[in-house]
Amino acid sequence: MADRFAIILAAGKGTRMKSPRPKVLHEIGGRSMLAWSVALAKDLGCKRTVVVVGPDMPLLSEAAAKFVGAENVVIQRDQLGTANAVDAARAALKDADGHAIVLYADTPLVPKEAGVRAFAEIEKGASICVLGFIAKLPNRYGRLVTDGNGSLNAIVEANDADELQLRIELANSGVMAAPVKLMFDLLGQVRNDNAKGEYYLTDLVGLARERSLQASVAHCDERDVQGVNSQVELAQVERVFQDSVREQMMAAGVTLPAPETVYFSYDTKIAAGVTIEQNVVFATGVSVESGAVIRAFSHLEGAKVGPGALVGPYARLRPGAVIGKDAHIGNFVEVKNVTIGEGAKANHLSYLGDGEIGAGANIGAGTIFCNYDGFFKYRTIVGEGAFIGSNSSLVAPVTIGVGGYVGSGSVIVEDVPADALAIARGRQAGKAGWARTFRDAKSAAKKAGNKPKGAV
Repeated sequence: MADRFAIILAAGKGTRMKSPRPKVLHEIGGRSMLAWSVALAKDLGCKRTVVVVGPDMPLLSEAAAKFVGAENVVIQRDQLGTANAVDAARAALKDADGHAIVLYADTPLVPKEAGVRAFAEIEKGASICVLGFIAKLPNRYGRLVTDGNGSLNAIVEANDADELQLRIELANSGVMAAPVKLMFDLLGQVRNDNAKGEYYLTDLVGLARERSLQASVAHCDERDVQGVNSQVELAQVERVFQDSVREQMMAAGVTLPAPETVYFSYDTKIAAGVTIEQNVVFATGVSVESGAVIRAFSHLEGAKVGPGALVGPYARLRPGAVIGKDAHIGNFVEVKNVTIGEGAKANHLSYLGDGEIGAGANIGAGTIFCNYDGFFKYRTIVGEGAFIGSNSSLVAPVTIGVGGYVGSGSVIVEDVPADALAIARGRQAGKAGWARTFRDAKSAAKKAGNKPKGAV
């Protein structure tokens, strides 16, 4: 099989986004649109990926360099159309020998299967393959003009199409594959005698056909190639992504009673047999094993949830949270960089940061792992079967031994031995009749108009 290459066009200014962030660095499913395209090129087995950016785009150039290397980031100095943009990659790919695919960084959801089909057409002998789709409202798209055998004869931009061509429903996605050397050869012949005065990549089809070369169409769904040029379209593509993942999750055996309220990231991993209740958000880096239940209004990021675990409602799992088998993390509990052992429970109103909780331990309501001194983070270790009473503060670094108990309301600053009880609070004192005397004195002062010093 010939080597594969990718050219990702990312030079658009994105002015309609009205955002200081470069358009293609906006995210879909927790991953930038540029990263989606780079990942697609990798999935397609591309030997080298070149990203074309515009001038004066330092943030985008820096981001692209992290993905593909600075030597593979090229600048389209004069933004004169898509053919001009692809031609900017000529020098970077001057020694390339194989097949190239042109992708668009603002069209993030092109599936691998579509790219595979495009390359397959080239490998079967087509000189150019264009990814096309049946458009519900084709007016804004270029039309793919085919013959009776389905071969592609030309691509006509909507602004240049005649009345008959505008009736064609098969639309151009912009994604194109061709042998590298042929692509750049044809690019040298593209002219700008069109309604916009730009150099269109789509003209390569007509130029190839003039040489009696074959052009073909690989088909995909319209939602696979939906582009982003505004915040509204960004939200629309996010919705496409979320709906697709929800369908995949349910088809794989994940229970979603209200799927439209659950949000996933591109890398979320949920096993069959998991139940996810309403209004749950999965940020990046989350995996959930079978039998777990994620209850309503929970937020998870960078966390692993073990089999049979119960999380929420209203729980927050932050990066580094590892929830063991059958463990419980309840309402308004926040876990960050803590491993929770099998069957351990923290059911109410706690912050657990940087540490380890042993199997079967119980963390009472209002427990705080005091892990930060303003400069450094420290770990708290709670042994197996330990019991932490409600409203306790464990000041790290500190260890509660296996089976140890901490009395409610304690502030623990020293290690607690195994099976020991630690109580660290002021001793309760009682003064009989004090409350009555206090109320009587204050009532009399108020009646007489005598405000104590400092009263308002």
